[in-house]
Amino acid sequence: MSTVAKVLLNKASQDVATITPDATVLEAIALMASKGIGAIVVVEHEQVVGIVSERDYTRKIALMARTSQQTTVSEIMTSRVITVGRSHRVDQCLELMTDKHLRHLPVVEDGKLIGLISIGDLVKATMEDQKKLIEQLQQYISG
Repeated sequence: MSTVAKVLLNKASQDVATITPDATVLEAIALMASKGIGAIVVVEHEQVVGIVSERDYTRKIALMARTSQQTTVSEIMTSRVITVGRSHRVDQCLELMTDKHLRHLPVVEDGKLIGLISIGDLVKATMEDQKKLIEQLQQYISG
């Protein structure tokens, strides 16, 4: 089974979009839109302090009649961020994401953000692992 380290290496882009807690929600949404992503890691002094997603925006701005221009990221972000490390296996991450209803997991090493993986990244890695296993079994069977 693949690890988070391998998933990160196979990602097309190693960049992780980040924003500070005092930024406005409008800035966060604009950043997500410009990068075509659904979540941004919130960092302060190189430490992960939260994550904000399109889901947070929908539930905590649109449905609560707040304004994006006057609300800060810290007011809507999820502050209890679950993180993983490079050595975590893909199946462990998938189980965690399923159990906690997450779509993104920040990858942290020595207290610093080094990457972000999505459920799509993990599904892709799982499919690649299964394809390799099938190929190995076919070679074994055919001699």
